[in-house]
Amino acid sequence: MSSSACSTDSSSLQAQDVRFRKLYAHAPDFEHLSRCDADFAAVVKGRQLDFCDPKAIMQLTKTLLKLDFGIDCQLPKDRLCPPVANRHNYILWLKDLLDSSSYQLPGQSLTGLDIGTGASCIYPLLGCVQRPWSFIATDIDNESLQWARANVERNGLSNRIRLVARQPHQALIPLDELGIASIDWVMTNPPFYESQQDMLESAKSKSRPPLTACTGSLGEMVTEGGELGFVARILKESLQLQERVQWYTCMLGFLSSVASLVDRLKEAGISNYAVTEFIQGNKTRRWAVGWSLGPMRPAHHVARGTKAASTKMSLLPAPTEADVLDMDICSSIGAFAQTLEGAIGALELLSWEWNQQTLQGTGRAADRSAFSASESRCTSL
Repeated sequence: MSSSACSTDSSSLQAQDVRFRKLYAHAPDFEHLSRCDADFAAVVKGRQLDFCDPKAIMQLTKTLLKLDFGIDCQLPKDRLCPPVANRHNYILWLKDLLDSSSYQLPGQSLTGLDIGTGASCIYPLLGCVQRPWSFIATDIDNESLQWARANVERNGLSNRIRLVARQPHQALIPLDELGIASIDWVMTNPPFYESQQDMLESAKSKSRPPLTACTGSLGEMVTEGGELGFVARILKESLQLQERVQWYTCMLGFLSSVASLVDRLKEAGISNYAVTEFIQGNKTRRWAVGWSLGPMRPAHHVARGTKAASTKMSLLPAPTEADVLDMDICSSIGAFAQTLEGAIGALELLSWEWNQQTLQGTGRAADRSAFSASESRCTSL
């Protein structure tokens, strides 16, 4: 692996996370990429790239993976060419989801399952570069698995990425078959459509042709029941596996699928879930949904990761955080106590008694219940 390989030192990991988070905040500079990579220079004309040319799209993916992550990835001409920024956003969200719902510090060795990893094996490759993670990567297409295995071996990650062939009728999360007690997360980017006709009708309904060439095989684009049917299978299995998986997650291409999945989560009594939106440029939108049968809830910005007008607020889970008191940082404990006394004293209480020596206060509300400020008393600043 290149110098982009994952570090487990906390300070290095934090700096690395900052760098990864800044990637693709702006559109790639094609002139810069062409100066750094001769293969990309061969398909770009100045600042212009033909997004309808499969060869150009494929080279862009390979170049970004090489320059930004140190990943050497080879892609077949007849399988999906994954957009790097979109896949990277999913990994960033997963890191936040796992980090904010654990007592452990970031950088722990975790294990995830990528369902339908594809020929690129892009999610496991990206995840292993950014964190000391391990992956089980499954697919039902033997040719895709051959390409995936070559990519894993080419990047020296055979000891961290386990490729598993599956059949369409088999379980999507085969923990028992693999002899695994538990894993930390499941991820998938399922086929969008439920039939080839559905795919063709969707293309016809668009007011303009697609902005990028699509090289995906039928098996990568179509599945029984479409993306919602696929994820419904994961939900069904999650109700059986329960906390053997901490987070079940998926990326979806249709907002209607998000709404239907959230409804099904609520029907199943699952309130610990998260919804986010990935926006690529001005055109492409994708959504991710995650749910857990465990008690640890993610940070507010992770669980409610979309503010877009296109996303109904009713789809988002209940807030996990709230601002109770907002004040400037005080220079001493005495100054803090005075600020706190003033803030609480302004509340509509029947009484408020403050002991300046012990820095304790007791207030009584209209229902005669009492609370003591001693439990949150500061002993140092």
